[in-house]
Amino acid sequence: MADLLPVHGGTDALGAAPHDFSTNSNACGPCPLALAAVQQADATRYPDPAYTDLRAQLAAFHGVEAARIVLAGSASEFIHRITALAAQRGVRAVAVPPHGYGDYAQAARARSLAVHTEPHATAGLHWACEPSSPLGQADAALAAWPAAGDPAQTLRVLDCAYQPLRLHTHPAPPPICWQLWSPNKALGLTGVRAAYAIAPQGADADAADLAALAPSWPTGAHGVALLQAWVQPTTQQWLADGLPRLREWKHRQIALCTALGWQVLPGSQANYFCARPPVADLPALLHALRVQGIKLRDCASFGLPGVVRMGVLAPESQDALHQAWERFAAVAA
Repeated sequence: MADLLPVHGGTDALGAAPHDFSTNSNACGPCPLALAAVQQADATRYPDPAYTDLRAQLAAFHGVEAARIVLAGSASEFIHRITALAAQRGVRAVAVPPHGYGDYAQAARARSLAVHTEPHATAGLHWACEPSSPLGQADAALAAWPAAGDPAQTLRVLDCAYQPLRLHTHPAPPPICWQLWSPNKALGLTGVRAAYAIAPQGADADAADLAALAPSWPTGAHGVALLQAWVQPTTQQWLADGLPRLREWKHRQIALCTALGWQVLPGSQANYFCARPPVADLPALLHALRVQGIKLRDCASFGLPGVVRMGVLAPESQDALHQAWERFAAVAA
């Protein structure tokens, strides 16, 4: 059964790693206001099944109509739900990034849909993620979408999971597509599962169809609290104040990897990057580091064998990585 599960970073059979580079959670977190909101959430009651107030708050935050907001249990839950909608409408193929989150393709294959790793005219559902994962780069699909089929007949979704953690100036997401937001990474609270999507202008019927496909209360009380905290000015200011620190830590971490002889892949715009350690047996390295409390994300499942994705962590974790690598290298010598 374990072999059938998608590959993810984070907690594993050994528990939570003391120095976990394998996720892209905000290392400045958790956000104090969001953490307090989650801790104070009233778990003795059901949320409003229509999420009336929450949808209104999210709509006001993004400057859209509440009818365009669709709540989700998590980004992964929404990925599967909109894929189910596409299959229900007769879509037979899905376009996903060549290197991207595995749930896009997994949701498609679970419904016997063909998977293309580039924008494709026959695909009725197109995915993009910017900054991309694992590379943290711009997604070329966004530029190709205008020529990739009739937008009225195609579902296009931009995964905005890392937009809040982009460390450089960026344009707003394009209005021609769905936007999928999962702020738990930006808030440093990845264990709280909650997300929402914004329908493009004129797609209210699609939003209603997606809401109809959801189970009752897809987002629980703690997820509601997280999303309500997300739209608060204090939370947004906390996030903005942390980005310069993340930039400093990223610069230091890249310098460390370079000094260790790791090849850093260029172009990352976010709070993570990819690197290629100079080893022939990457799983052996990852195991040796893991038993020392260091976890890295193997990118083989992203189609990048021999490469690891590294979330940016604080200097003390970077120093722990340095020491663990030196112990590994000394044994391997």
